[in-house]
This record gives sequence, structure tokens and C-alpha cells, in this order.
Amino acid sequence: MSGRDAQTAGAVLTVDLGAIVANWRRLKSRAGGADCAAVLKADAYGLGAARVGPALAAAGCRQFFVAHLDEAIALVPRLPRDATVSVLHGPLPGSEAEFVAHGVRPVLNSRSQIDAWRALARRLGRRLAAVVQVDTGMARLGLDARESDALADDPGAWAGLRIELVMSHLACADEPAHPANAAQLERFVAARRSLPQAPASLANSAGIFLGSDFHFDLVRPGAALYGLAPVAGVPNPMRPVLRLQARVIQLRDVPPDTPVGYGHAWTSPRPSRIATASVGYADGWLRGLGGRASVWAGAVELPIVGRVSMDTVTIDASRLPPGALRAGDAVDLIGPRCDVDRIAAQAGTIGYEMLTRLGRRVARVYRDGADDEPACGDRMAGEVPAAA
Repeated sequence: MSGRDAQTAGAVLTVDLGAIVANWRRLKSRAGGADCAAVLKADAYGLGAARVGPALAAAGCRQFFVAHLDEAIALVPRLPRDATVSVLHGPLPGSEAEFVAHGVRPVLNSRSQIDAWRALARRLGRRLAAVVQVDTGMARLGLDARESDALADDPGAWAGLRIELVMSHLACADEPAHPANAAQLERFVAARRSLPQAPASLANSAGIFLGSDFHFDLVRPGAALYGLAPVAGVPNPMRPVLRLQARVIQLRDVPPDTPVGYGHAWTSPRPSRIATASVGYADGWLRGLGGRASVWAGAVELPIVGRVSMDTVTIDASRLPPGALRAGDAVDLIGPRCDVDRIAAQAGTIGYEMLTRLGRRVARVYRDGADDEPACGDRMAGEVPAAA
């Protein structure tokens, strides 16, 4: 992203790559002797896999997970040759040869995927690496108990395959006391007995905090890398990673009883100063935040009033003295004073959705963590960072 694009964009997302690396190291340390992967699906949760992946690889990460084959094909050339990219959805029918062509490892979730991968190995005359996923309590992806038992009874089921990892996924890890966690752990231990002997992986971001019994050989954090709170209801141990800012387009003074925005959903109760900022639901700033969330100008919290529209929000800037906020100045939507989990709660969703919805119109700039980032809103005008 060029500096010109960052300076002319209506909204700018600053991503601190150094903070992402620090979070990965913290999670790796928390996992004890287990290796630590990085989940980069959905373009690294909207933050840019092409930049996040190489930063983590430079820090020593060698295991990466994405959801789709296309994501893996785009990522592989940007990583060291000894890195491994695994596709969580496995091969769709007919796509198996593409995995081999691009050096991508599939996660095999069903008997049909296993059979197709084995057939390709037979045609190529060589063993093919794969991950096997078992379903331990989500009914989403992975072999169920019946499929696992059938495979255990089939001596040729794994012919030609090199199973490098057996994995499952936790459904309720962000609630440490939930009984599903212990139940899934027990099922996973049992399922491994009927599968090829291989390293194991169960813990996602929140699962890392459930304790060493859940760590096995590899942990697979995603959300926590990007600063989202891994466990609900406790202080977030992860470093903030991002800052979302929008530029003010126009300010106007309005008298009492002035309706603002679509549907006249808000009416000024007194003489008010309304600032219109260049971000809306087309940028991923969710429509449900209208009348619920705030922005920050310096240390001053300013409520969003009226409905969020496609391209703009309207802000009650009456708390600021005249001239403190001008057209072209940046206000903070997400940052240390307004973290993404809090904003997501105000929208009635989760931080994952907030990040992955941030659209292409939002310019992305990257920091390497070498310099300290000012706290969210410490400056108002001219604080959109220069691009990397």
C-alpha cells in the first residue's frame, strides 16, 4: 500500500506485525513443549496473510493453516520452502492434483476425501502427506466415530498416505468450565487409538489456555494472534494488533430538534456539532453500531448518532471545542481505548466477524513493531501512519 493511498483513503487499518509476532511467541511459550502454528484463513482474519505470514515465518513459525485451496496457493510462494500450509476444508472433488502441484497439504475430513487422496497417491506412485481430522463434538468437519471405526477395520485404508498430523477442533474452549471441553479431550484421546500414529493437535487459541492436557504436539491459534481475547470474561493477555481510523469529511452545527441520517433515527436534543466520517457498512463497520458505538478524537469519546450508512457515519462532536476537529482529521474506531472485542459486543457479534468484514476500501498499512505505537486517539489530525 502506497503512502498516497493511505493518505487519500477514507478509512485506514494499521496492522502491527511486531505485535502479531509477540502474540505468537507468547502463545508458543504458553503451549510448553508443543509447536505453535498460525491460522491465516480469511486473509489472516482480514489483516493480510501476504504480510502476516512472512512476518511469522521470520519469527520461526513453520506450520500454517488456511480454509481454502486458493488461500494456500497464494500463501505458499511467500513462505520459506520448509514451511507447511494445510487446507482445513481438504480437497473438493477433482481438486486433489492441485494440492500436489502447489505443495499444499490437505486436511482429510471424510472417508471420501481419504479415498480420493489415496487414489491420487496410487496414480502418482508415491506417498502423499496429509492431516486427518476427527469430529469430537462439533458435527462440523472430520471423521465421525463410525467412519473412524470402519477405517480401523480396513487394512488398506491408509495405503500410500503419510499421515503427519491427527487433529480435532474444540467447540467451547472460550468457556473453560464448559463440560464439552473435557468430553472432547476424552474423545480425541480415544479416536487417536484407531488412527495412524502421528503427532496430534487439538487446541485453538482458547484451547491453549485450557492447560497442558490440551496441547499435544501442535497448537493452532488464530484469533489470539490478532489481539482478540481468547477467553471470555477475563483480562485479555494478548497485545493489541490493529488500529482502525476514519477521516472526517464535513462538520456542521445544527439547532435542537434536527433529525440526522436515514430514517431520522436520531434527533439532536440541543445545539449540536455533527461530524460526518468516511466509513460505513460497505467498509465492514457494521450497521448495528449506529447509536451504540463511539469514536475517539484524542482522549475524547464521541458517540455515533443515527444510522450507519453505506459510506459514512455521523458523530456527535459537541464535546469538543470549536476547531478541535476539522475536515481531514482522523478519528479512531478501533484501538487501545476502543478494542475490537468491545466494539463487536456493541454490534451484537464477535471480534472475528468485525475483523473479517473489514472491506477492500479500507487501506491497510503495516508496522514492524520497531517503534512504539501511540495509544488509540492520542492525536487527532494527521495521525494516519505512513504506509510500509
